[in-house]
Amino acid sequence: MSNNLSKRNLTLLTDFYELTMAGGYFECEHRDRTAYFDMFYRTNPDKGGYAIMAGVEQMVEYLTNLHFTDEDIDFLRSKGCFSEGFLDYLKNFKFECDVWAVPEGTPIFPGEPIVTVKGPLIQAQFVETMILLSINHQSLIATKANRLSRAAKGRAVMEFGSRRAQGYDGAIFGARAAYIGGCCGTACTICERDFGVPALGTMAHSWIQSFDTEYEAFAAYAKLYPDNCTLLVDTYNTLKSGVPNAIKVFNEVLAPMGYRPKGIRIDSGDITYLSKKARKMLDAAGYEDCKICASNSLDEFIIKDMQIQGAQIDTYGVGERLITSSSSPVFGGVYKLVATEQEGVMTPKIKISENVGKITTPCFKRLYRLYDRDTGKSIADVIALHDEVIDDSKPYEIFDPVNTWKRKTIENFYDVDIRKKYIENGKLIEEMPDINEIKAYCESQMETLWDEVTRFENPHTYYVDLSQNLWDIKNELLNKGKR
Repeated sequence: MSNNLSKRNLTLLTDFYELTMAGGYFECEHRDRTAYFDMFYRTNPDKGGYAIMAGVEQMVEYLTNLHFTDEDIDFLRSKGCFSEGFLDYLKNFKFECDVWAVPEGTPIFPGEPIVTVKGPLIQAQFVETMILLSINHQSLIATKANRLSRAAKGRAVMEFGSRRAQGYDGAIFGARAAYIGGCCGTACTICERDFGVPALGTMAHSWIQSFDTEYEAFAAYAKLYPDNCTLLVDTYNTLKSGVPNAIKVFNEVLAPMGYRPKGIRIDSGDITYLSKKARKMLDAAGYEDCKICASNSLDEFIIKDMQIQGAQIDTYGVGERLITSSSSPVFGGVYKLVATEQEGVMTPKIKISENVGKITTPCFKRLYRLYDRDTGKSIADVIALHDEVIDDSKPYEIFDPVNTWKRKTIENFYDVDIRKKYIENGKLIEEMPDINEIKAYCESQMETLWDEVTRFENPHTYYVDLSQNLWDIKNELLNKGKR
């Protein structure tokens, strides 16, 4: 792990009601009652068919370094609402929960328990805010990056949004998530130092403007960085000035030094039209290998349209619409109590609402993904009781948990419990993978989804079903709640 979060004391980065509830549990002697909390989300960003799990490493980092400093205790004492007994408990606080999560890079779907925390009620409750903060933000950005990468159809997408992010943590962790989701690198330099995400970039318009002529600016840059020369060609006039001056520098500066140009970048204007013209000019000059990069307020729909229209773009730089997921800026994950346990007896808990989407699924659970043995494609996910085992040697009936008459018996499948136990009794037990492993895993997992699920417009609904046993318990609790 990067260990960045452990260098900062973020223990009090929590909603204050987590502390008032913790104080209440302590005084009511509920602090040692075992509780089970699930994190899940309700809708996919951008009305898409899926999301990408991210932020687990930062969540684990926070949880395994959780402690209250003397300064924290002094501050809480100054609030005047907590007992000295509770403050003493916090001073000697030791995180003792178990934590399960879906690995980073995994496609996830609404309603699934993507994180489960089991442990003393007072502790499992307290960590809500940081779990949501870690997973919500990075999953949102990873999902957007994946959509952009799929729109680019194999062409590289660079994350260029540092200066547009909501704060420096948004820039840093957003760049990390974008790389997981499919970007080839980032403009955020610190993200390479801390996470190994390649830092990319060349120049801004101010570089060209600071010289007397565009040619001089290009020539100076080519001399400084001959092995990585990409020139920004739209400061004045892309086709009449920028591209011709770039070709002239390639001929007069780079070629005599024994180097080939890496590319040109177009940041304004009708980029589709300009890229076609620029491609012809570069090819005619003998620079067929010179790449063309496009930037300027791009998103997946613009990229898709550019490619349909024949844009000659090799790489895309995407900024504000990626780092802020501006078209769908809230992931909406929630953290809900689903069971308590006392003296070995587990009691399921449910939140009932007139809004069907806000009704929770009770019990300590497992999350299975069912795959077709012939195609390797995902068929559906099944949320089951924690001790349920699906026998994939026999036919298995899945059904829609809302429209229960929609049923299907599947055969020739295999099942995988897609969650891992990362923390046991407060200690990390699962090694965190390298970010390049996560990125590769994400790419491989996306291949298991049908195209109908991943399309941008009106995607097919990927079914997340409940096992019959779990559905029976939920239905019984709902019926009790109606009385």
